[in-house]
Amino acid sequence: MAFGASRINVTLDAEHAQRLKRMAEQAHTGEGTLARSLLSRAIDEAEIDGRSMAEILDGIPGVGERLARAREEIARGEGTPLAEL
Repeated sequence: MAFGASRINVTLDAEHAQRLKRMAEQAHTGEGTLARSLLSRAIDEAEIDGRSMAEILDGIPGVGERLARAREEIARGEGTPLAEL
């Protein structure tokens, strides 16, 4: 891993995973290499304002339940203060 790089795990639905696989085969490269390149490009091109960010976050499957669970954990004192992250 390069200095200053971060590793993240991304889960794709079956349709996108299959599309990535086909694209990688056509490019004669690994799926991970292509995914990293595509994600980097998308991030570079993204212009996200507050409204767009809210729409993106609202589109995450199960986001409402996950937020409710997080709020409950914080209320029980199980959260991590931002200063500790």
